[in-house]
Amino acid sequence: MLAQQAVNSGDTAWVLVCTGLVLFMTPGLAAFYGGMVRTRNVLAMLQQNMIALGVVSLTWVLVGYTIAFGDDAGSGLLGNFELFGLSNLGVPPAPHLHVVAGQVTVPTLAFVAYQMMFAVITPALVTGATAGRLKFLGWVVFLAVWSIVVYAPIAHWLWHPDGWLARFGTQDWAGGMVVHASAGAAVLAVLLVVGRRRGWPHTAAPPNSIPLTILGAGILWFGWFGFNGGDGLQANGVAAQAVINTHLAAAAGMLVWLVAERAKDGHSTVVGGVSGAVAGLATITPAAGYVNTLSAIAIGAIAGIVCHTALRLKYLLRLDDALDVLAVHFVGGMLGSLLVGFFGNSGTNPLGKDGLFFGGGGSLLWHQIVGVVVVVAFSFVLSWLIAAAVQAVLGLRAPADTQDDLDHAQQGADAYHLGGVAALNGTGAPERRRRTGGDRPAPRPAGTNPPGQPAPPARLVTATVDPARLPTTRELREALLGAGATSIVVFDATVSTAEPAARALPRGYWQDQDLLDRARIEVVVRQGAVPAVLDVLDGYGADRSDSFVQDVQRATDVR
Repeated sequence: MLAQQAVNSGDTAWVLVCTGLVLFMTPGLAAFYGGMVRTRNVLAMLQQNMIALGVVSLTWVLVGYTIAFGDDAGSGLLGNFELFGLSNLGVPPAPHLHVVAGQVTVPTLAFVAYQMMFAVITPALVTGATAGRLKFLGWVVFLAVWSIVVYAPIAHWLWHPDGWLARFGTQDWAGGMVVHASAGAAVLAVLLVVGRRRGWPHTAAPPNSIPLTILGAGILWFGWFGFNGGDGLQANGVAAQAVINTHLAAAAGMLVWLVAERAKDGHSTVVGGVSGAVAGLATITPAAGYVNTLSAIAIGAIAGIVCHTALRLKYLLRLDDALDVLAVHFVGGMLGSLLVGFFGNSGTNPLGKDGLFFGGGGSLLWHQIVGVVVVVAFSFVLSWLIAAAVQAVLGLRAPADTQDDLDHAQQGADAYHLGGVAALNGTGAPERRRRTGGDRPAPRPAGTNPPGQPAPPARLVTATVDPARLPTTRELREALLGAGATSIVVFDATVSTAEPAARALPRGYWQDQDLLDRARIEVVVRQGAVPAVLDVLDGYGADRSDSFVQDVQRATDVR
């Protein structure tokens, strides 16, 4: 490789900051996906993403880096293995990347760390499509093999100066092909192996925490400044242009997606907004350092409408892409890579080329088309082979009877303890042990209630109402007490309905809800006050045909 100039502290600091930003995107992706899966699959989703930090970081240092950025083995397909385990780094073997003007001025290890974070997050994108279906051990093996066999060679083709696509003239600033197109093709392949969720597409999977998804999207947006801003390895004007392009494309993608969502579904939702932003971010990624500001806005706007339209792709292909990775990342990455051929502008970056709209003719567009087709085909074929092999040997698809509760099946834990009973303290020990017959607690001794004075006859009135129609707790309490109630209990309930209610889910999906959330109210009253209590409950929408009145006996009257 080419020699390196003296280390520039400003460039080094910028690349190290960007390294941290890109690392932060992986837990951001975990939160983004984790909020959109079922309550009982949250921990499994978080773990599938976070494990990439452990697995791929090691495969990258051991062999991935030398395949991607070692001296070319002579064919433009792979680097040699002289840098296995980062041994023999020498002084210094960092490549003179085709996106960097002048020689590299950052330490080789800074470049290794920065590129490591790209290698980590790329296969993690697959987990959003396969939500609820991955066997953990099989996924770990797939991660390790894919990061070496698929990701590293593609990175060499496009990001090493001697890579065959780089020499051919294909441009990919920060991973439209290396990251998003390759991961999207892997999604197609893995979905063919793991199949669909039970009942899809007629069984909906409502998100467990939209706020968690929005937090994850914010982290992704923030981290993307490092994802696109650091690829030039220099703290200069091109980096500034890449950062502003990144932000504006996300903003344009968000707004256009919201307009399209409003026109199609009648609502502009917060999940739709961040989906449009992520689509804009994915689409500007291959172009961020090669286009001007207005072009970035146009690219983001195009991403908003095209990726929103692509939401139907999974239904056309009959592929259960749970969280729309194909529409957002796969389509976005390919779209952005092709748009470089239209919006490329050498005035923004002297190392870039002019696209069709800036007088460069169609040569750059042709180079981009070839790059997209080759990367997608390569990733799809090898990803399918890896997934099929893992499925045959270890199992990649989780057993059907565990898919609705992967958290218990794989981790023996719950993500949330929100109910009053679930949140109670219990007995415990430093280590869990199996309960034997001798461990069972002795039954509580039977006792008798002390005798008391006979109470007047009492009735239990039970009704269910729509929680949205209930007033404040104080108003409800005072109304019932004023009607003669002596005891009031209100708790959550789910009731069946003859007319299913349509419920909107993120990204235009909907489900018929046959069981509705209701508040169940139990009121103990004197016998003569029953009509007054029923009148109060009627005022809050209780249906008398679904209400009950029963004789009750207080525990103090039991002898």
